[in-house]
Amino acid sequence: MEPMLAVTGSEIVWLILGLVVGTAATCGVIFWLGRSRLEARRREAESITADAQRTSEQLIHDARVQAKEELLKMQEQFKAESAETRTELREIEKRLTKREDSLEAKLDTLNTKERKIDQQEKQMIERARQVEQKEEQAQQLVDAQREKLTQISGMSMEIAQQTLLSNLEQEMSQECGQLIDKMINDAREHAEEKSREILITAIQRYAAAHTSSSTVRTVDIPSDEMKGRVIGREGRNIRAFEKATGVDVIVDDTPGVVVVSSFDPVRSEVARLSLEKLIQDGRIHPARIEEVVEETRQQVEKQILDWGNKASMEANVGKLHKKQIDLLGRLHYRTSYGQNVLDHSVEVAYLCQVIADELGLDGALARRCGLLHDIGKAVDHEVEGGHPQIGADICKRFNERPEVLNAIAGHHGDIPSISPYTPIVTAADAISASRPGSRRESLEHYIKRLEQLESLASSFQGVRQAYAIQAGREVRVIVDANRVDDGTAMKFARDIAKRIEEEMTYPGEIRVTVLREIRAVEYAR
Repeated sequence: MEPMLAVTGSEIVWLILGLVVGTAATCGVIFWLGRSRLEARRREAESITADAQRTSEQLIHDARVQAKEELLKMQEQFKAESAETRTELREIEKRLTKREDSLEAKLDTLNTKERKIDQQEKQMIERARQVEQKEEQAQQLVDAQREKLTQISGMSMEIAQQTLLSNLEQEMSQECGQLIDKMINDAREHAEEKSREILITAIQRYAAAHTSSSTVRTVDIPSDEMKGRVIGREGRNIRAFEKATGVDVIVDDTPGVVVVSSFDPVRSEVARLSLEKLIQDGRIHPARIEEVVEETRQQVEKQILDWGNKASMEANVGKLHKKQIDLLGRLHYRTSYGQNVLDHSVEVAYLCQVIADELGLDGALARRCGLLHDIGKAVDHEVEGGHPQIGADICKRFNERPEVLNAIAGHHGDIPSISPYTPIVTAADAISASRPGSRRESLEHYIKRLEQLESLASSFQGVRQAYAIQAGREVRVIVDANRVDDGTAMKFARDIAKRIEEEMTYPGEIRVTVLREIRAVEYAR
């Protein structure tokens, strides 16, 4: 064996020193590596922090943009709701103002009437006092005359009164009987012939066109897509249109048609024209709807004045108040059984003049009565009461003559006549309404109604013949005198009239006249 190497103390020191240095170096390397890794982790943390900060800033920016968009939407919605609320408030304010004006006018009228009543009451008290004084004076004179008559005749008061009254009664009975008989005979001879002549002359001298206006207001729609635009999103367009015009718009499954419904004919016309303009324009939204409706309303109001001026000039009635002209123009959009009321009023004015001229009366005054007789129909859907009284109240405000007011209020027999112009207007109104073609009715339907009327009357037992006359307003029934006596003729007429009411539809009324006669025929050979 080889001998072991001897290790000296210095080598051991150096060895230990080497180990220490190696350990220190190793620790330094490890520390350096740890510090590098820590620095990398720190940079990674800073990068993650920066990314998180950028992400949070982007989220905050997006949230702010979205919040601004929501705010703008809410502002637009608030503006729209505010505009709608303002519109409703303006409508309410207009209605309240109108009602306030009406109440003030009524209050002024009541105050005026109250003052007149007070004056009349004072006058009545004064007149009553004067009448009492005159009655006392008259009674004193009567008593004095009675005393003188009693002294002269030598008869008592009661016997004298009985004798005088008996003589007067006999004389007056004879004279009244003769006078009544003479007047009846004269009236029968001349009145019927003269009245028929006057009415036939009036009808012949005026030839008006047949009725052609329709009460149905529809608007043509080019496509179903346009129907959707008219309705609008969630129905906002159609609601805005109905609120602006005051009408009901009916959009159903009928292709190519939208129906406009309203009790006010002027509103219906404004709505129809406005809807046609909007469809033609293509821009349909609430703001545009309000603009077009207001523009159309002004156009229709101007047209109304033109119609009123044209009617007044055609009837040649002289000066009329602007409000009366406006109401006459509104009658152009009003119909009665399909008959245009303005054309009917002009026709009645002309017929009144012809009848008045034949009777030797004032033709100009008769024309005025005829033209204004139906003026109340222009506002009868806004004011309570019948159109004769409404028209009379309106014309009274414009200081129309009493004859005109009475003709307007009494042309349907609601009040007594105070002048001959009232029955003239009544006759002319009936002529205009009852002439063939005046009211909307097809010839086929008209003939069918006459045939039905005659057939219904002929179905009763004992009827020989039945004739429908006066454009179906009267049916004359000729019965067998051997089967229907005088006592049952009235019941017979009533039964026919009742059955006509139950089974037929007709304008106005139908008069049933039952004729019964016995003819005895013999030949002398």
